[in-house]
Amino acid sequence: MKTRIEKDTMGEMAVPAGALYGPQTARAVENFPISGVGIGREMIRALGLIKKAAARINQDLGKLPSELCHAISTASDVVISGRVDDHFPVDVFQTGSGTSSNMNINEVIATLANRQLNVPGGSEGSVHPNDHVNMGQSSNDVFPTAIHLAALAGIEHALVPALKQLFEALQKKTTAYNDIIKIGRTHLQDATPIRLGQEFSGFAAQIAHGIAHVEQVAKYLRALPIGGTAVGTGINTDPSFGRKVTAALTQETGIRLTEAPNHFEAQSARDGTVRMSGALKSLAVSLMKIAGDIRWLGSGPRLGLAELKLPPVQPGSSIMPGKVNPVIAEAMIQVAAQVVGNDAAICAGGMMGRFQLNTMQPLMARNLLEQIHLLANGVRVFTERLIIGIEPNIDAITARAQTSLGLATALAPHIGYDRAAEIAKTAEKQGKTIREVAGEQGILSPAELDELLDLKHQV
Repeated sequence: MKTRIEKDTMGEMAVPAGALYGPQTARAVENFPISGVGIGREMIRALGLIKKAAARINQDLGKLPSELCHAISTASDVVISGRVDDHFPVDVFQTGSGTSSNMNINEVIATLANRQLNVPGGSEGSVHPNDHVNMGQSSNDVFPTAIHLAALAGIEHALVPALKQLFEALQKKTTAYNDIIKIGRTHLQDATPIRLGQEFSGFAAQIAHGIAHVEQVAKYLRALPIGGTAVGTGINTDPSFGRKVTAALTQETGIRLTEAPNHFEAQSARDGTVRMSGALKSLAVSLMKIAGDIRWLGSGPRLGLAELKLPPVQPGSSIMPGKVNPVIAEAMIQVAAQVVGNDAAICAGGMMGRFQLNTMQPLMARNLLEQIHLLANGVRVFTERLIIGIEPNIDAITARAQTSLGLATALAPHIGYDRAAEIAKTAEKQGKTIREVAGEQGILSPAELDELLDLKHQV
C-alpha cells in the first residue's frame, strides 16, 4: 500500500496515500485493531452536523473567516451525506472519550475543505483540523453531543413511527376481536374467560406505555453538552457558543434540542444515555412478552393451542415437509434479548464517569444506536409480517371455552368456594365439563347453570 508521510505533535506518521484523514487517525487505526467495526453511519453524520454548525457559529462570532467557514460547511455536507464513509476507519473500541473519531472527522473535513480552497494542508490560508474544524470544541463535548443527536434522530425518525404503526395494528385487532370469547390463562393453566380483544388491548397498552416512556426519557438526550469544551467550563470558546450551536442544530435537523443546563453533569456523566437504554430495555421486555404470547397462541396447528392463525412466511423445516414456524415472533424475541444485553454494557459504561469525563462513550454510543436500530426494524417487520396478518381460529377457541375448568369460578359466589372446587376436581377426574358435573349433582337448576356459565356474563 502506498503511503505519504505527515506530521503531528508526536512526529512523523505514515498515512495511506489516498486517505482523506491524517496522522492522528492513522495512529488510531494502528493502535486499535480490535473489532474491525467503526462508529457507524449515524455517528459520522451527527459529527458532521456538529462541525457544520460550529463553523457557522464561529463565523458569526467573528472567529472564523467566511471563506474557511464556507469550505468547512461544504466539506461537512459531504461527510453528512455518507459519500466518504470509507475514510472513517477508527475502531469503535478506542479512546474512551471518542477523541480518535473526533480527530478523524476533523482531519477528513480539513482535507476536503483544503481541496475546495485549492491549497495544501498546513500552508497559509488552509484549514487546520484543530484550529479551525475543531474551533471552540473538545472531543469531550463533541462526542457526547453526537451520541445524543444520533440517538434522537433514530428515535424520532425510525423507532417511534414503527412503534406507532404496531400500536395501531394491535388496536385494530382489539376492536375486531371484541366479540370473541376465549379462556384466559394464568400460570399457563386454564383461568376465567376473557375476550380475545381484551387480550390484544393489553398488548396495545404495553406499546403505548413504551412509546410514552421513550418520549419522556428523550428529554435527557435533548440537552447537549456542546459548549463545555474540556471539562465543562467552556474554556477556549465563547460563552454563547453552546447555545448558538444547539440552536443551529435544531434548525438543521428539525429535532428539538437545548443547551445542557449544567455542563459538568453533561460531560462527566452519561446518565441520559443510561436512562434511554433503560427505556429501550423496558420496551424490549414488553415486546418479548407480546411476541412470546402470540407464538404460544399460534402453536400447533393441531396439537398446540392454535387459537391464532399466524401468517405463513417461509418453510419451517429442512426435514419436516409442510411445517411452518413462527419465525417473525422468534426474530422479535431475539431482537429484544439483544437490546437487554446491550443495556448491561451501557449501564457498565455509565459507571465509568470519573471526575470530569466518562471514558466508555464509543461503546455506549454503539450499543445505544444498535438498540434503536434493531428495535425500529424489528418492530416494523413484526407488525407488517405478523401482527397485521393474524387471524383468530374460532373453532379452536370455542371448543376450548366450554371445557375449561376455570368456569367453576362463576359458581363459587352461589355455592361456595369449596363446593365449586369439588366440582372442578370431579370434572377433571371424570373428563367432563363443569356444566355436566354441576347438572348431575343438582346443585343448581338448568336455567341457573345456563345463566352462570354463559361466557358473556363472565367477561
